[in-house]
Amino acid sequence: MKRALAVAAVAGAAALTRRALLKRVDRSPLWPLPALENPVSGYSPRRTLRAVVVSRTEPAEGVLRLVLESDELPAWTPGAHVDLTLPSGLVRQYSLCGDPAEAGRWTIAVRLVEDGRGGSREAHERLVEGAELQLRPPRNRFELEPAPSYAFVAGGIGITPILPMLRAATAAGAGWTLLYGGRTRASMPFLPELASYGDRVTVTAEDEAGLPDLSPLAGIRPGTLVYCCGPEPLMRAVAEAVPDPGAVRLERFAAAPPAEAKPFTVELARTGTAVEVAADESALAAVRRVLPDTPYSCGQGFCGTCRQRVVAGRVDHRDDLLTDGERAGSMLLCVSRAAADRLTLDL
Repeated sequence: MKRALAVAAVAGAAALTRRALLKRVDRSPLWPLPALENPVSGYSPRRTLRAVVVSRTEPAEGVLRLVLESDELPAWTPGAHVDLTLPSGLVRQYSLCGDPAEAGRWTIAVRLVEDGRGGSREAHERLVEGAELQLRPPRNRFELEPAPSYAFVAGGIGITPILPMLRAATAAGAGWTLLYGGRTRASMPFLPELASYGDRVTVTAEDEAGLPDLSPLAGIRPGTLVYCCGPEPLMRAVAEAVPDPGAVRLERFAAAPPAEAKPFTVELARTGTAVEVAADESALAAVRRVLPDTPYSCGQGFCGTCRQRVVAGRVDHRDDLLTDGERAGSMLLCVSRAAADRLTLDL
């Protein structure tokens, strides 16, 4: 009888432990890291959204516009982007460019990048009407802040997060202007929609008039916020043209240009293995030579998949995702590096 009671007690404790563990895993975006009150990625990996492609159009050369519908799609705000899982399993980030007032309906646009990493080509080839997709809830690092006036600057596909901002600024009664540049008019999506705003929008095609004229940004009124999304040279030029750096808000579709990099050593705490990271490679690439199953996805410091806990050493954080609090004990291996000669990871 005592043996039976002991077995039952152990089994009950094991069940409770398992239940608690599953709850912890469900709360934590990157198990086995501790659950964060506000997860780095903004979602639990167990929470996925499903949607169907109901419309596929090409608003410009090399640009695919997809309208997605589902009762699962939550509300979003201008500037938000979503992680979309492609049929191959690749995860890519796209700005929402539709109308936030349309419940259960999202719109994204994908520029085909011929020399890219394959995600845009897969989207163009495989995301057809009727296709079922998995997504993660929207995140917003490019929130439209209240202001009396705005100066918007977009380059090419960088118009996507700006579009809903124009609607919101108009609805709020704020003054605004948009400078929209691209290589050719044929390659610039959403020109018909922008035409309805009249002379508040200036369109500059490089093959017609060269690069956009940013000189008006030097004379913007105090209180005006400047929002820019586009190629890195454009964003750098905008930041230099605006007198007040605090007025500038930037959104990147690719990782920021790498700063000077030096080689360093990563120690894997669980085995004591030392891995050398060359100046021209990422910590992720070096670690995966030893631990090929180390997870990653975007490879550009956006999605958080490769986040790992740092046991010792200072980190040179180069991502656009982690908060200061989250950076205190972890790093994204794909872009961040050691601030000195050595780091120890909980791997």
